[in-house]
Amino acid sequence: MKRFVYPGVAVILIVVSSFTVFFSQGWKITDKAFVKFDGGDPSGQFTGVKGAISFDPNDLSTAQFVDSIDVASINTGNGMKNTHAKSEKWFDAEKYPSIVFASSAISKTATGYEAKGMLTMHGVQKEVVIPFTFENNVFKGSLMVNRLDYNINTAEPNHGASNFKVDIEVPVTK
Repeated sequence: MKRFVYPGVAVILIVVSSFTVFFSQGWKITDKAFVKFDGGDPSGQFTGVKGAISFDPNDLSTAQFVDSIDVASINTGNGMKNTHAKSEKWFDAEKYPSIVFASSAISKTATGYEAKGMLTMHGVQKEVVIPFTFENNVFKGSLMVNRLDYNINTAEPNHGASNFKVDIEVPVTK
């Protein structure tokens, strides 16, 4: 009997959470969304941002972000660096085509909001907190990411920057 309890509970949670997302305020990500990264050298941006955003500033209990970045959309401003960044040595876009963030909680702060959740990159999941603002239908956030935490180019730990400032700008429409 216990074998059926856990799957049953999982199905109920999925159904209930889907109704919560359905009734909250849904947003569509525009094609002007981007994620910039800066570690000195290299630096650049990703433009392939997609996902589902449910966000009502008056009811954060229903807020949720499940968003992804197409790794192949990387642009460092240098074609050779782009090819290198997509290779097995760095992001390995063929094996790990997406970077994904899925929130577990959204809360109000003195300067805006913060999204707590799992960032999955290069096959590694880590919990992160992303401080962000929401003004004029644009989500803007920033965080620091250490590439070594995600097993990116660990063969050369001193090659280029390890810590990257990541700036996120996601314009949305209803």
